[in-house]
Amino acid sequence: MKNDDKVRADIRSLFEPLSVAVVGASNDDSKIGYKVLDNISSCGYLGRIYPINPKGGSILGIPAFKSMLEVPEPVDMVIICVPAKLVFQTVVHCSQNGSKNLVIITSGFSEIGNLEEEIKLVDYAREYGMRILGPNIFGIYSAPANLNATFGGKLILPGNVSIITQSGALGIAMIGKTAIEKIGLSAMVSIGNKSDIDEADLLEYLVDDPSTNIIMMYIEGIQNGARLTSILKRASKIKPVIVIKSGRSKKGALAAASHTGSLAGSDEIFDRIMKQMGVMRAETLEEGFNWCRYLNNAPLPKGEKSVIITNGGGMGVMATDACEKYDINLLDDIELMKDIFSEVTPEFGSMKNPVDITGGAKSSDYDMAIEAALSNNRIDSVIALYCDTAVFDSENLERMIWKNYTMFMERGKPIVFAVLGGRKVSDSMQKLRSEGVAVFDETYTAVQVMGYLYKFYRNMNETIIPPESSRIERQHIEKILKKVIADKRTFLLANEALKVMEHANILMPRTKVSKNIADAVKIADEIGYPVVLKVVSKDIIHKSDAGGVALDLETREELMDAYQAIIRNCRHYDPEAQIEGIEVCEMVKKGIETIIGARRDRGFGPIIMFGMGGIYVEVLKDVSFRALPLDRREILRMIKETKAYPLLLGVRGEEKKDIDQVIETIIKLGSLILECPEISDIEINPLMVYDQGSGVKAVDARILLNKEGGH
Repeated sequence: MKNDDKVRADIRSLFEPLSVAVVGASNDDSKIGYKVLDNISSCGYLGRIYPINPKGGSILGIPAFKSMLEVPEPVDMVIICVPAKLVFQTVVHCSQNGSKNLVIITSGFSEIGNLEEEIKLVDYAREYGMRILGPNIFGIYSAPANLNATFGGKLILPGNVSIITQSGALGIAMIGKTAIEKIGLSAMVSIGNKSDIDEADLLEYLVDDPSTNIIMMYIEGIQNGARLTSILKRASKIKPVIVIKSGRSKKGALAAASHTGSLAGSDEIFDRIMKQMGVMRAETLEEGFNWCRYLNNAPLPKGEKSVIITNGGGMGVMATDACEKYDINLLDDIELMKDIFSEVTPEFGSMKNPVDITGGAKSSDYDMAIEAALSNNRIDSVIALYCDTAVFDSENLERMIWKNYTMFMERGKPIVFAVLGGRKVSDSMQKLRSEGVAVFDETYTAVQVMGYLYKFYRNMNETIIPPESSRIERQHIEKILKKVIADKRTFLLANEALKVMEHANILMPRTKVSKNIADAVKIADEIGYPVVLKVVSKDIIHKSDAGGVALDLETREELMDAYQAIIRNCRHYDPEAQIEGIEVCEMVKKGIETIIGARRDRGFGPIIMFGMGGIYVEVLKDVSFRALPLDRREILRMIKETKAYPLLLGVRGEEKKDIDQVIETIIKLGSLILECPEISDIEINPLMVYDQGSGVKAVDARILLNKEGGH
């Protein structure tokens, strides 16, 4: 992992370069090198500019050099626009110049399978202390430096939103869209193949950048998720972080991989971990831009109580539903609502929440109702809804919204408007939006942006709890794992997994491996009936599929019959299988069947899963994921996301189950995979959960190892 302070120092010169070179600069306006240099020189950049072209001369009126070797000083940022076959030689010249940051716009590397050449570039650059942005990008924009080093449009409005995008074409389109939507940018960075500089590096700088209020990212794949999540956790408590990720579907994930050379991980895992980190995930660019615009301008609420004001009952009901969906708490003190709104609500209106000032309301009625909400400290935010009516003085609609929005902004209380009507209403709304007013033509959209303001408010104010860990007997576990690795296996046998669970202090059924029928009978007598038999074989992973499991054996006779049947079934399933014995286990009493799993995700590193367990886990798919390590509060949130949680609370008169011990088991399993790098996957299925105070028991455990032995 990179040193974070060093990363910030390295990246600063990328956003605030004192000198910029363009390798591949050209007087031909059809060339990318021309467009990049033209944008830099004509958009206000005040630093030193060095066009590089083998012909020398002058380009766009700026003296050109024939190579980086001729440039008289080390350059902070070198933008490389030459063909792929010339890029490495250019990087060599940059190292001899003492350059700091290489912005490689050129494509033709890992995104088309040419990974070897890309690695060669990065290795060389790192050897000489240079950082690489790209390859396969459209460039970088930085408002503090007045630098438009892209081949996109010239019109970029300076502001306080920073955008990181993995897609170059989409990024260029976003530049145009932000200008139309009047969203000012503090930075726009294209990361392409992420050969060196990635989202985490850029976030490390942007989270402390005073010109950035909002960070939005478009991501296609995650490479170093463990580092990214650690930075996101901090960043999302300081500034709203919005993420749009493609590759939700299987086909979409494959498309993302072929497009950028990076693999998209499981969308469900990505989604849960983003929520865990306090990141807001937008479905579309329109959503993302709506959130950026509102969150950038809206004051933070001082509390959780919101009020809906409407002239249409239907819109009020829709907004109420949306408030529940987006976790907005509506003020429900009826007496207080009467005190606040009785003088501004008609007798046939409603002073409950939503406050219905009726279809006969005029602009003055809205003014009074909204001002009443503004003046009362028990109301923390307002959602104002308007349906176009024949009696409303529509010529005053625009003035009414502007006046009240401005008052709320001045007093530091958030408000949002949803307006529904015809052409005149739509035109007024567009004009207001162009002036930065939070007004929308859809009720759910208006409520959604307020909901995400509250999401950020809660995230900012949530106390940080240290992650939990559990002591495991690592030395004993290491001995078991070394033996398995020496045996050239990537999975543990049942008895080995049992020992690992014991050393992690996870309770499992009493069990012992028998070598023959007489041995099995003796062990069963010691454990006590009923018992379970399971085949032990490194060649048979899925025991049930092979007929290698027998349940609920209550007598010696049943045990002996089952023992022989298991041997017969397994011989038929795989005649070559080496059977090391038959495991005799305590038959665990019934409880709520759950599943806990931990694995090393390719993108995010160690993650953990909880959900409904048993034989139908693949069908039900009622599971939730988190990145490790975790605190107890986050573990409980993970449990609550599943359908297993209501069962654990107790249904139809049943006792509440031992949720505390479920949490303890999750902590223990998390510690196991965090402290043992050899382990790639652990699964307890089922984990039987009993009544409160009666604990839990892991019925079966499966442990897989990395093929590389943890290295």
